[in-house]
Amino acid sequence: MHPIKKVFSVRSMTVIKTRIFLPGLLLLTTTSMFAQQNAPKSQPPAKAAPAKKDAAPAQQAPGAKATPDQPKADKKPDQAAAYYHFSLAHMYEEMMAMYGRSEFATKAIEEYRLAIENDPSSEYLNASLAELYAKTGRIRDAVLEAQDIIKRDPNNLEAHKLLGRIYLRSLGDLQPGTQSSEVLNLAIEQYQAITKIEPKNADNHLLLGRLYFLNKDAAKAETEFKSALNLDPNSEEAITNLAFLYNDEGATNKAADLLKTVPEGQRSAKIYSALGTTYEQQKDYKNAIASFRQALAMDKENLDAMRGLAQNLANDNQIDAALDEYRTIQDADPQDATAALRVAEIYRRQGKFDLAMENLKKAAALVQDSLEIPYNEALILEAQGKYEDAATVLQKLVAHPLPPNARAGDKSNRALFLERLGNVYREAGRPLLSLETFRKIIDLGGDEAARGYQDVIDSYRDQKQWSDATKTAQEAVKKLPNDKGLKLTLAQQMADNGKADESVQLAKSVLKGGPDDRDSYIMLSQIYMRLKRWKESEEAITQAEKLATRPEEKEYIRFLQGSIYERQKKYDQAEQAFRQVLQQNPSNSMALNYLGYMLADRNSHLEEALTLIKKALDLDPQNSAYLDSLGWAYFRLGNYDQAEENLRRAADKTPNDPTVQDHLGELYARTNRFKLAAAHWERALDEWNKSVPADVDQQDVARVTKKLESTKVKLAQQTQK
Repeated sequence: MHPIKKVFSVRSMTVIKTRIFLPGLLLLTTTSMFAQQNAPKSQPPAKAAPAKKDAAPAQQAPGAKATPDQPKADKKPDQAAAYYHFSLAHMYEEMMAMYGRSEFATKAIEEYRLAIENDPSSEYLNASLAELYAKTGRIRDAVLEAQDIIKRDPNNLEAHKLLGRIYLRSLGDLQPGTQSSEVLNLAIEQYQAITKIEPKNADNHLLLGRLYFLNKDAAKAETEFKSALNLDPNSEEAITNLAFLYNDEGATNKAADLLKTVPEGQRSAKIYSALGTTYEQQKDYKNAIASFRQALAMDKENLDAMRGLAQNLANDNQIDAALDEYRTIQDADPQDATAALRVAEIYRRQGKFDLAMENLKKAAALVQDSLEIPYNEALILEAQGKYEDAATVLQKLVAHPLPPNARAGDKSNRALFLERLGNVYREAGRPLLSLETFRKIIDLGGDEAARGYQDVIDSYRDQKQWSDATKTAQEAVKKLPNDKGLKLTLAQQMADNGKADESVQLAKSVLKGGPDDRDSYIMLSQIYMRLKRWKESEEAITQAEKLATRPEEKEYIRFLQGSIYERQKKYDQAEQAFRQVLQQNPSNSMALNYLGYMLADRNSHLEEALTLIKKALDLDPQNSAYLDSLGWAYFRLGNYDQAEENLRRAADKTPNDPTVQDHLGELYARTNRFKLAAAHWERALDEWNKSVPADVDQQDVARVTKKLESTKVKLAQQTQK
């Protein structure tokens, strides 16, 4: 639950390549470099004619230092001396680069200062000194020197670029989450100036666009990326950065259309990777997989493409293939903590908990202060039924209060951890602690408050506290009147309370006549189903199907259609719907369980039913409904020991589920334990009496009532004997 945004890195300061030369070639080396500089104010001092014998005393010999009482402004430029000192400075700078010795840097700085002292107006010398300051880590001196140059010459491109690189370097050195808006704004200021001075350089616009993006100014970022693209229509950097911007704004169709403007025969691995990321955001996992495979076909060692492929194989429930891909990544990069974490997740989903914990420890050894690692540890412990241990891990994640100015991402993570902790308490049979935990999500405010209200309502419903669930839904809608999901939840509560017309009216009020109505039609269909208005339920789910665009959306709607058919006892149509879901996604645990239970309940294809339910449990080992289904399948097969084991586990998790109690009653009656059978049937009837009409099949109530009465007669007869 933890979408991790990818953040591009800002280019760090350019490192000048070392030139190797012999001392005798010094003049040639420096002269060649000077010839490359053509800006009038960026030239080194020109060589002067030999000084006359009667030269004025003010002209000093090369290497002489100005005395304190001889102000720099009063000196006449001595370009011969400046050239001499510059040559020495350059030589020491080269030696510094070759040997890495700090004394050469100190000597180079001294010579640059002497050169500037002899030619104070040379911006080239000042810029060279500022560059050397930057390279030797004297950032403050470099900034001050560059700023002085810009004061004298606002259009000095090299000084602006130097300052820009320094600020970019500072941004790159900051720890994640500590980005300084001041430094970012300084970098933006420099690159704004650079693009004005050098407007035809696509790289300048591209970098400025990235800075605007970091500053969350999407409109300006888009303008700069488009400028870069206009200057260089074939720029992969401009295309992919603009696509990334569109994806970040949720305009994934614009991103895909932009990337597709590159003809297939001209697409590089980078373009295909960007397409894969775009398809992933659209949840079109199969096309994402195909795109990342294309990227890897062109660049077999592209680890980012491997990671994208592995993630989308997992998203598409191709678990074994995803595991193989992540193992390949681990072999290529043993320090990849994310790969170890994802392998742990896959092993957890496969029920291989020892291997899951082993890989989680590998990830923990590679990264510090990760929230994902303890969260995944809690998931593994929960899947093993170790609720107390899972709760302890999660309690540590939420132990410290959030600061008043906490970011949205921090609040979202806190809500995720609290929700998981509340569910652990609920699974452990501690409903009061569960409710208390869910209410802490409401206290986070904003979008998280709606999430917390939903959890509290669901918890009350699980406990059959219908009045409290309704009151909470009403409170939620009053506090968050614009939240569509909460209105639909309140509509469901009203339907369960017998207010059918008001419920339908409220549910319909959120329909806007657009693509966002899909979820609303789904809930409207569920409300009609609970009201047993079957035709209207089918019509509403059909409307939802028309608005479904992604494969997983259609998959879920087809599953709901199957459940509507099953509730009407249209078993053939229900079976067909569930099999279509499984054809699209063989790892859909809900469809696996529903179809398996339906077959077992009808005493049909029992071996297949058992296989289907076992597969569902492999995917979700602690699901009480799946455990009940498995127990019931074993019962139908006459394997009463296995049936009792799984039905007891289901009852321990959800003791107030009347269906589980009914199944235990059937098992104990079949094995001649009539007192136990009667006790569980009485519990089943009691739970049905507490339930809302939508959750009760009166035929089941009549059947259990009859069996209970018959069993009590048998018990009375046994007592008389």
